Amino acid sequence: MKLNLPQAAGPIGVFDSGYGGLTILNKIREALPEYDYFYLGDNARTPYGTRSFEVVYEFTLQAVKKLFEMGCHLVILACNTASAKALRSIQINDLPHLDPKRRVLGVIRPTVESIEKLTKTNHVGILATIGTIKSESYPMEIHKLFPNIAVTGEACPMWVPLVENNEMNNEGATFFITKNINALLSRDELIDTLILGCTHYPLLLSKIKQATPEHINIVSQGEYVANSLKDYLRRHVEMDDKCTKNGQTVFFTTEAVEKFTESASLFLDEPIEAHRIIIE
Repeated sequence: MKLNLPQAAGPIGVFDSGYGGLTILNKIREALPEYDYFYLGDNARTPYGTRSFEVVYEFTLQAVKKLFEMGCHLVILACNTASAKALRSIQINDLPHLDPKRRVLGVIRPTVESIEKLTKTNHVGILATIGTIKSESYPMEIHKLFPNIAVTGEACPMWVPLVENNEMNNEGATFFITKNINALLSRDELIDTLILGCTHYPLLLSKIKQATPEHINIVSQGEYVANSLKDYLRRHVEMDDKCTKNGQTVFFTTEAVEKFTESASLFLDEPIEAHRIIIE
């Protein structure tokens, strides 16, 4: 059923299951500071990484509909799990009925497109949540574009809790990060490029670099997603015209506002005011 959605220009919507998408938003705002943004974190139902494809799709579609109803014509899924488990279904099955002129984009494809320029051995490693690794979205997307690149994935179930509990700098973080990277490299010693396939992982970057041999490239998604969005808006003037440009960002969360504001400070170096919202 086609929704009766507002047609006036509106902000760019940025959705994540929790806080990690703030690292993507940060880079997008650096690249495109003049635009307006609505950030929506489904913090009450996070994490998505351990949930089934069906549930992630259901939750993500609810969030996309909510952002459309709030006036967004373009929504970025700043969440690897949502991009892996829900994006394609929403693009193919739902957008034609909701509004064929609106768009939903993810974070996996822009990251994958950068790989060929970085790897010399054609061996790439993926560090991500259990859900993203099990989805095999990165290998599938990489092989669509670069069928000769070998891809090896490593699930890192402890990394997100380390970030969200502000334990990034302790010995436990060093232990788990070193353990997962060593396990990945032991399965393919030719890896020369590592993709950080979770938006939380940039906050662990200093320790990831310490545990990674110097010759290996580390790909953090934010910059690549931001550049891809900038190029997309340049090429699609009709969508650019539907995005308001007042340099403002509004934050929404499905959790308690106080909890979101406190945790968001780990990801953004600025005071923020959040609003609680219900999506269903």
